Amino acid sequence: MRFSLQFLKSIKIKKILSIIIFVSIVVVLLLAYFFLEQKISNNILVLVLFGFAIAQIFVLQYFFKNQLRNDVRITNLSSRISELQFSLDEANKLADFKSVYIANMSYEIRTPLSTVLGMLNMLKETHLDADQKAQVEIAEYSSKHLLQLVNMVTDNEDVDKGNVKLNLLALDLKSDLSHLFKVFEYQAWEKGLQFDYKFLIDEKRKFSLLGDSLRIQQVLINLINNAIKFTNSGKISIIVDQTVSIEDGQIVTFYVKDTGIGLRAEEVKQIFTDSKTFSISQGRDYRGGGIGLAISHQLVKLMGGELKLESKENEGTTFYFSLQLKKTLGIKKEEEIQEPILLEKFNVLVAEDNRMNQKVIKFLLEQQGADCTFVKNGLEAVELYKILDFDMIFMDIYMPDMDGYEATKAIKETEKYSEHNTPIIAVSASAFEVDIANAKLAGIDDFLAKPLEVSKLKELLIKYSKKDASV
Repeated sequence: MRFSLQFLKSIKIKKILSIIIFVSIVVVLLLAYFFLEQKISNNILVLVLFGFAIAQIFVLQYFFKNQLRNDVRITNLSSRISELQFSLDEANKLADFKSVYIANMSYEIRTPLSTVLGMLNMLKETHLDADQKAQVEIAEYSSKHLLQLVNMVTDNEDVDKGNVKLNLLALDLKSDLSHLFKVFEYQAWEKGLQFDYKFLIDEKRKFSLLGDSLRIQQVLINLINNAIKFTNSGKISIIVDQTVSIEDGQIVTFYVKDTGIGLRAEEVKQIFTDSKTFSISQGRDYRGGGIGLAISHQLVKLMGGELKLESKENEGTTFYFSLQLKKTLGIKKEEEIQEPILLEKFNVLVAEDNRMNQKVIKFLLEQQGADCTFVKNGLEAVELYKILDFDMIFMDIYMPDMDGYEATKAIKETEKYSEHNTPIIAVSASAFEVDIANAKLAGIDDFLAKPLEVSKLKELLIKYSKKDASV
């Protein structure tokens, strides 16, 4: 902006100088004409020319002074540009040094850690009593936790630099993640926290999934580390939901819930772009900041999902994301065909901004015989409700433009709602007491927490479709 003003000012000065030169030529020509025609005396001509010469001198002095000032400014700008270029080169060198330092540090820590873990494994094979076995096990998990922290730092550095590619292999999430969660279980116990994890999975299935197990673990390590860090009392809960199959794939949803310090609304908006949000607001009470949240957001996006969170200050936070993973060979057709509970046409409006969550809800509802229509925010839900007829509405609480509370109030104020009294069900991963209370205040009929339980979903469909409970 400043450069543009200077440029315009320069053009204006040049224009004025051109006008002055033109006027000077005209004046000289006029004086010459009047002198030749003997219309002015010699004395007057000399006085006029003398005054005109003095005026020209002042004008030229003014313009030369401005030119000198511009030359000095250009010199200073060139010097400043050179300084900035030098600073940029130094910053790049520092970044390269940082990467090399982290790589070397990682190697130096991993080497003795590998030795420690090897010695502990050897010690486990000896004759130990119960107390000694417990002590060795704690030492082993603590060593593995330290190794995970080292891996997290180096892996996050790779993602931050853009040096990451997915390595899709057949994986068994329950087997891969159980061991990881066990490490964090000890870490939570040391802080006096409850820690539980569960896998929602169909044990009869006979197929594996294709995914990048290491990247999934990297995201979970970041999230669980922060959950434990920012929780002083209460509980950490991990849920891995593998119950939703679609065509040749499966949607897997991961939840990391805590009862920690939570976040304010303004912090939630910037949390994925600024991983130091925690340290800014709570730095005096907690060591370090929220590690790797922006990195985790990038990784989940790279894997085709979206990392989301719902939080209440001083009550806790829930991070969750869904991934659509492909099934491998050996898929077994389901032996038991579940009959839908909705035998008549039943139209459902679903307000949900996350595409992966839309797929989950669509599968579960259509499995029960419902026809689904989706919108991505509360504003669209209100407008579509005015146009089309629906038997039930599933309303996500936290959405852009208009949230679920406001959308529910707007729908209930319509003339159509007064006639049909359409049931509205809140859907949210944030199932705190304040959320349920706010849902009731907004006039929402019922609350369905994520991950969605099929049994609870069936109960609601039966209840609000006015079907007999014996169906």
